[in-house]
Amino acid sequence: MPATYKNMKMVRRSRVMWGSWRIWKPRAVFWLGAIAVGLISVAFAKAADWAQHVFSATTSSGEWAFLLPLIITPLGFVICAWLALVVFPNSGGSGIPQAIAARHFHHDEDRSRLLSIKLAVGKIVLTVVGLMSGASIGREGPTVQVGASIMLLAARVGGMAQARGLILAGSAAGIAAAFNTPLAGVVFAIEEMSRSYQSRANGLVLTAVILSGLASLGLVGSYTYFGTSTVMMQTGKDWSLVLICGIGGGFLGAIFSAGALRASQRIRRWAHTVPLKRMLIVAAVCGLASAIIGVLSGGATFGTGYEQARAAVEGEPAPMLFFAEKLMTTFLAMLSGIPGGIFAPSLSVGAGFGSTVSSLLGSSIALGAILGMAGYFAGVVQAPMTAFVIILEMTGNHDGVIAIMAASMLGYLTSRMISPEPLYHGLSRVFIAQGIRARRASEAEHHESDAQAEPGARSGAGSNGLTPK
Repeated sequence: MPATYKNMKMVRRSRVMWGSWRIWKPRAVFWLGAIAVGLISVAFAKAADWAQHVFSATTSSGEWAFLLPLIITPLGFVICAWLALVVFPNSGGSGIPQAIAARHFHHDEDRSRLLSIKLAVGKIVLTVVGLMSGASIGREGPTVQVGASIMLLAARVGGMAQARGLILAGSAAGIAAAFNTPLAGVVFAIEEMSRSYQSRANGLVLTAVILSGLASLGLVGSYTYFGTSTVMMQTGKDWSLVLICGIGGGFLGAIFSAGALRASQRIRRWAHTVPLKRMLIVAAVCGLASAIIGVLSGGATFGTGYEQARAAVEGEPAPMLFFAEKLMTTFLAMLSGIPGGIFAPSLSVGAGFGSTVSSLLGSSIALGAILGMAGYFAGVVQAPMTAFVIILEMTGNHDGVIAIMAASMLGYLTSRMISPEPLYHGLSRVFIAQGIRARRASEAEHHESDAQAEPGARSGAGSNGLTPK
């Protein structure tokens, strides 16, 4: 009797422990996934910086080295485009449209075409290769696809059902870790990715951002992306700067956004008959054009544009036409189909535009750069809250809060009047349509195989004498 009672007690205890593990396993996997997003984002940032350094060193060591981009950049574009089409399909472009599209699907198979560890690896490698080729791309958008892929894997391993919420959490964690902007990661997830507030999903977002942010802080410490700025509005001329940077930046952002959507659509139609060959031709042409602009600008338009943007935020004026040249090279990189984001290049374009406006008005270069970033970035992504928060966190400028908010809102309103469809959501429609076609083809193939199997089953039954007479 005592032995039986002891055995029952042990069984009861093991059941409690097993039940606890079943409860804690999803949480543990989710936490590890969020930490992994932070660690990988930091490693991605280091690799991207190294790639830009390699390109800069290669094209500046020698009398004729400045002409090397005319060979390196088109070749790099073609290699990246080929790998993105053949080896890592659906890895091209920013990565944010893929994450948005994946949230619309209900089947794990459909999501896996857009978010997977293989695609995450390809996204990182090809973005680094693109930067090593001088492409005007950033790593922040790709980090969103990488983060969403990692969290989707965590959902499978942990047996969690909230795939849509975890994609959102991974996207937010990627932005937060990439820029060291935790608030911007949360706002980006709510405003741009989901376009709604969901209390349950946002709990996942907050947790993921905190854990990925802690992992990032543990490796690189606390920092502001563009340093710390204390410039503020002082004169009436400064308020005119808000209007010009907000409206002008929104106009330029709308032109970029609408132009990218329309040009991408036309390129897809033109390349439909022979997709691989024609897309590689597009990549080569875009790469060569980017190289020519880069050489003519003295190398200023190659890479993310971080150095130029930071210099402008610190008060050093950018070349007068830098913003137009950088906008063109970013536009070409986007059309080429190579993996790479537009966050950092867009901030660089905005900073250059604000610097030019400030120089013409005789106002503060640093203030103009910050307001230009706010207006242009809000115009491109049409997410004013994200623009305002991300620039506030990246510059640490709390004295100019109202001015940055005003420029962001003006940029957003101007862009909406010119280009009603947001860029990332417009691009996501392509991936949604591809997913629907793939789903229908898979179901048709499944029905066809079932139909072919039925006659065989009947004939087999008749040969065994099982067919009723």
